[in-house]
Amino acid sequence: MFDMKNLTRLKKLDENAPESMKAFWEFDKAAFQPGTIDGLHKQLMALAVALTTQCPYCIELHRRAAVQAGATEPMLAETAVVAAAMRAGAAVTHATHLFKD
Repeated sequence: MFDMKNLTRLKKLDENAPESMKAFWEFDKAAFQPGTIDGLHKQLMALAVALTTQCPYCIELHRRAAVQAGATEPMLAETAVVAAAMRAGAAVTHATHLFKD
């Protein structure tokens, strides 16, 4: 199912929902502009989220963008570890719902 070529089909969304997609692309572009947080750190955050949501397209796109912004392999590795800790931490804290008083 995962094939980066599938992303060429995004134009179908642009064609069939032009107003919504225009708004989405503008928002997406604005969200990743350097501001208080620089572009590299925004891409590392996006990569951590992508790893947590396990979206292969997002993982690859944000990995590329992070590397282009200056991310090193150790930075990518630490990002992956933080994402893993967040996912595991969520499982542990949600486990509290298993025990009823």
